[in-house]
Amino acid sequence: MSATEAATAEEANERRPTTGETVRRIVQGDLSSVRVVLGLIVIAVIFQVQEDRFLSAENLTNLMLQITTIGLISVGVVYVLLLGEIDLSVGAVSGLSAAVMAVLSVKHGWNAYLAIAAAVAVGAAIGCLQGSLFSRFAVPSFVVTLAGLLAWEGALLQVLGKTGSLNITDPKITGLANIFYSDTVGWIFAAVIIGVYGAALAVGYRRRVAAGLGDTNLISMIVRFVLLAAIVIAAVAILNSDRGVPLAVMILLAFVVGMEYVAKQTSFGRHVFAVGGNAEAARRAGIHVNRVRVAVFTIAGTMAAIGGVMAASRLFAVNQNSGGNELLLLAIAGPVIAGTSLFGGRGSVWTALLGALVIGSISNGMDLLSLSSAVKLMVTGGVLLLAVLVDAVARQQRQTSGRV
Repeated sequence: MSATEAATAEEANERRPTTGETVRRIVQGDLSSVRVVLGLIVIAVIFQVQEDRFLSAENLTNLMLQITTIGLISVGVVYVLLLGEIDLSVGAVSGLSAAVMAVLSVKHGWNAYLAIAAAVAVGAAIGCLQGSLFSRFAVPSFVVTLAGLLAWEGALLQVLGKTGSLNITDPKITGLANIFYSDTVGWIFAAVIIGVYGAALAVGYRRRVAAGLGDTNLISMIVRFVLLAAIVIAAVAILNSDRGVPLAVMILLAFVVGMEYVAKQTSFGRHVFAVGGNAEAARRAGIHVNRVRVAVFTIAGTMAAIGGVMAASRLFAVNQNSGGNELLLLAIAGPVIAGTSLFGGRGSVWTALLGALVIGSISNGMDLLSLSSAVKLMVTGGVLLLAVLVDAVARQQRQTSGRV
């Protein structure tokens, strides 16, 4: 071995993280997905011991359908959290948007797709309005969206009118959450996901090598690919053993992947992280901070509307409680539990999916055990508090070690 090769091997060994460094990164939030996966395993073991139906194909399929609404709304919430802000109106916006769709479809006979488009437009307009008020007048976001929470709940009652409930019968709308694909389509879906992920890893690896960056550990990339492939194959096998892969799951994954790409691979996404990390520094760097804020709240309103449409599709109805109950809590709690920081500037859209899985698994398991709503709310609140404490500790650890 030449001196150059020996030096290269030595540098590679130095770059290889030790066990202590890996633990430190988990504590500081860099590997929050590892915490979530371990948490999901613990949750699954606990509930499976108590109720052997928890890991059945039928229940896991129901779980995936249950988390779709929360996951879609959480995608928008993640963007707001990346700014270090909060949107308390997403639940009410989802209910109002669903009501608009139902009224236009049922009472006015609109085409299903036009009714859905109108609902999404309502959510986007509300998000744009709230974002403009927040950025233009420097009113705290929680105040603006708290006012929105009350106002949009009132608008929901106004839109529904005296009936208070509308049943949705249009198959184009109800099919969004109730269509299941054949085994063949499911496996094609799995192959596409694995292929695209593998291609993305390969392209990223080649770019890092070309740029001379240190993170070129081929073994690590192979391990990530194998793990993802195993998870996708197992998930499709489980879903196919019941009713098949639901369209709702495909929709959720499409939005998560798409919005993750926007957050991590576009200039807009980098601006969001920059504003969330330090708004004044971002402004001095030439970023239009107010435009970013308005765009982010518009995204949150849009995703809330899409989540509301999906909820109405799954329940075949819209009523006065649509978007209410604990939906707001769960939509915000999920990403925080999965690692998106409440302090802004750190997080991933994947936390919307992972957080929804954690929240949904806990709720689903407690339902199987027939626990009361009081117990469910206390447990969910405790999990959220624990996640916030972990986030705070991770932030302190990063500051102590001299990292942002």
